[in-house]
Amino acid sequence: MTDIRAVIFDMDGCLVDSEPMSLETLAEMMAVEGLHATPDELRRKFLGMSIQAIVRHLSEALDRPDLPDFARIFEERLLARYPSELRVIPGIPALLDDLAARGVTVAIATGSSVRRLGITLDVAGLAGQFGDRIFSADQVRRGKPAPDLFLLAAQSLGIAPEACAVMEDSPHGITGARAAGMRAVGFTGGSHLVGMQDDHARRLSEAGAAIVLPDLDGMAAALLDRPGRV
Repeated sequence: MTDIRAVIFDMDGCLVDSEPMSLETLAEMMAVEGLHATPDELRRKFLGMSIQAIVRHLSEALDRPDLPDFARIFEERLLARYPSELRVIPGIPALLDDLAARGVTVAIATGSSVRRLGITLDVAGLAGQFGDRIFSADQVRRGKPAPDLFLLAAQSLGIAPEACAVMEDSPHGITGARAAGMRAVGFTGGSHLVGMQDDHARRLSEAGAAIVLPDLDGMAAALLDRPGRV
């Protein structure tokens, strides 16, 4: 069995509890364009995808070649909410400290933009734990569910994909991690999944998650593939 040397975290919904804000903002902006969907419907379709990929889907639905300002306005409205509303997922600081004490490298691979990634970590107070080991969909041609972002992270870290584990809350992310040859662990502890954890856990398992956890208890052992060990 290959020892896990690096853990790659999704950001939104895994490190920070930002998905409800994202889904609400997206639903509001889509309604202005004449596309109506609930945050739950958007979660099922778009969770884990970059805003650029989402805009491409919306352009097709509207039969319009582009929506030039949609991504920019979405990000501005979302980030305006962060200083007062963004919260770190409970238990994340302790998990990061635990992994660091074990000598495990930690990194981020997110569908968010480079700008949103930096602002999120600053507001959440997590920038110091990751340094420059942060990777955005802006840096690859294909975002999740393609494996490109995870492979970029592994290459930049100098660690083989099979020695990396990924913590993800979206089926798209689990699919991408598995396509990259990495261990994938699902997480359903974000507030955007309250009341639907069982259904979402099933979808994560179907996407290829080795295990799905509803909270961070036992997450280090699950990521490192060491059942029963602390």
